[in-house]
Amino acid sequence: MTKNTTTRRLELGYILLIALIMVQELLIYWKMYLNQSYTTLELMFSMATLAALLIGFIIPLGISVVLVFVFLVSYFVWLTTYAPINMLTFSWMLLIPANMLIAAFIKSGLIGSKRWMERMIEMRGTSPQVDIDTALGNKEALADTMQKQSNLARRYSERYGFSVAMFKIDFLPLVQESLGSQLYSRLLLELSATIQRQIRYEDYKFSISKGRFIVLCPMLGQENLQMLTSRIKNAMMAVNFLDKRGHELKIVIRAGALVFQKEQFGKYEHIDQVIAALERNTETDLIGEYI
Repeated sequence: MTKNTTTRRLELGYILLIALIMVQELLIYWKMYLNQSYTTLELMFSMATLAALLIGFIIPLGISVVLVFVFLVSYFVWLTTYAPINMLTFSWMLLIPANMLIAAFIKSGLIGSKRWMERMIEMRGTSPQVDIDTALGNKEALADTMQKQSNLARRYSERYGFSVAMFKIDFLPLVQESLGSQLYSRLLLELSATIQRQIRYEDYKFSISKGRFIVLCPMLGQENLQMLTSRIKNAMMAVNFLDKRGHELKIVIRAGALVFQKEQFGKYEHIDQVIAALERNTETDLIGEYI
């Protein structure tokens, strides 16, 4: 259940509750106006309408439905045998069950809202590992993938290795200013699709904010890394994209890469160190060895 659905349910429940209370008050005042009296029985049933709200709010919805059925049967029997025939006695047959059911309806909405808030609190400390729109993993997913690839490279150092490349949008503040938030998001989508077309199915792509994309390529050595990096970089820079004024956007991409070797893993054990090394290589736009 989404937040908007829960909110609409609560709004509808409160509107119905307020409407019922207005009808009940109107009937009581109309009865007093006509007869100039208000008996003990009428007072008891008026209190019963309030008690129905409390009962419906406390007990589960299923039990409320059963109690409403029992009340309707019992009240109908009383109405056809001993009850005085007037407007209030007829109205209570509907108003009391309605109060109970609406209270139960509001309670279910509050429970749904509480569960939604609990899920939001649980998710507050976490972030999604894959962006749904761009299919780009984030920093946490990058760290997890790096750890798995490092373990494989250590275990099978003679046969297994991997490389990592970073592609960084240069002059990012100017790009964001010329596009605005919506167009910038669309640009990320387009760049993500461009990267995907240039890499293999087994390769990984990540986004770590600030216009930085990272591609992790298993079983790719330095002899092929230069060619792959150049191909991805050129493809990203060749993307045709219009800014918010309708002018063609000139995209400048800086690239840097690392080839991972077993004896040098200890130098960059933390993901931030790997990202910093890639950042340094993008500044010179060179292919760097992991030395």
